[in-house]
Amino acid sequence: MVLSNDNVTGGTMPNKERMMIDQRRNYLLIQRSRYEMASRKGRSQLLTEMQEITGLHRKSLTRLMKVELVRQPRRRQRGRTYTAEVDATIRIIAESLDYPCAERLRPNLVWMAQHLARHGEMVVTTELLEQLERISVCTVRRILQRLGQDEPRLPRRGPERANQVARLIPMRRIAWDEQEPGHFELDSVHHGGPMPSGEYVHTLQFIDVATAWSERVAVLGRSQLVVEGGFQVVLARLPFPLLEAHSDNGSEFLNAHLLRFWGVKVTGVALSRSRPFHKNDNRFVEQKNATLVRRYLGDIRLDTVAQTQLLNQLYDKMGLFYNLFQPVMRLTEKEFILEDGKLPRVRRRFDEPKTPFERACDAKAIPSERQEELARLRDQINPRRLREEIYAMLDQLFRMPCAAPGTVEDVMLTLMTPAALPQP
Repeated sequence: MVLSNDNVTGGTMPNKERMMIDQRRNYLLIQRSRYEMASRKGRSQLLTEMQEITGLHRKSLTRLMKVELVRQPRRRQRGRTYTAEVDATIRIIAESLDYPCAERLRPNLVWMAQHLARHGEMVVTTELLEQLERISVCTVRRILQRLGQDEPRLPRRGPERANQVARLIPMRRIAWDEQEPGHFELDSVHHGGPMPSGEYVHTLQFIDVATAWSERVAVLGRSQLVVEGGFQVVLARLPFPLLEAHSDNGSEFLNAHLLRFWGVKVTGVALSRSRPFHKNDNRFVEQKNATLVRRYLGDIRLDTVAQTQLLNQLYDKMGLFYNLFQPVMRLTEKEFILEDGKLPRVRRRFDEPKTPFERACDAKAIPSERQEELARLRDQINPRRLREEIYAMLDQLFRMPCAAPGTVEDVMLTLMTPAALPQP
């Protein structure tokens, strides 16, 4: 029962419910200051009011107004209200529900006891059900603490257990002015449409911070098999070594299988991850997710083998178009400007636009033979025709139907071995 301001400051309250001890003590503490300052007649009126509200005898209230309102320790402990049968029942019910907290367990004691009795797990009586009906949450909590757990509960993925592999990967942020090619940011873009359920296509994208060299590959689902296959495709295409793979904390990148892939099948690559809930730690690849993936594909759903294969052919052409022909500007300087009465602003300066291929050549990251091959390939390609082919393949992709409900696609058909990849 909660007392209103009117009850405390002079109103009366019908004594239909008994006040709890703490409520009564707080009420009397408030009233005692009024009692001490009141006249003889005022004290009599206050005693009458307090008698109506608390239900205490007038003489008891007079004594309480003269002593410290401190609860005295109990001289003799109360006897047990609930029998050992209640303890045993709560033990069985808690174990059956995998030890939920008392707040979740208390409202479900009665029906669960009846349910388990129908299955022969216990015997219930009318008296037992009445006790389970009136038992409080605090009492259930004390019983659970006293009984403990006979059986270990199911494993929980708490903060200390969630993705323990990620704890092995250091957190860092690749500097915006990184000069050495080979430090790549990784991310995945889903193509599940407005209702992302079941298996659907994901785009794995790699962006080099120093040169803006970009690679994309489409995979059906996010299993270890297809993600590892996508990594092999990207590694076979890169014209310079991969020195660092920097991803977010997604389980498609940080798991025991791919950790073994980077340590056994591919060596010499440093792994790092961004800080949780800090999207700007992967700012380069996040920007390219919008301009090189979403701008082309939008939010449509792709979930078939045929769509995955055609999308990979499209990404082959996009790689040539953007890495060999699209000039990009790189940030060279950031200046913070402070002016009186104005918010601070940042002035950014960029270098001369160059293609990722030219930046990689300037940094001497690509071997000379490979440079000559890519230069000859660039001379043979008509960028205007290449762009038309890209948009024609996009139209073809948009016309392709999605998977029929209930059908299962074979992801093995989407895998591409490095030996079978088209060499530029």
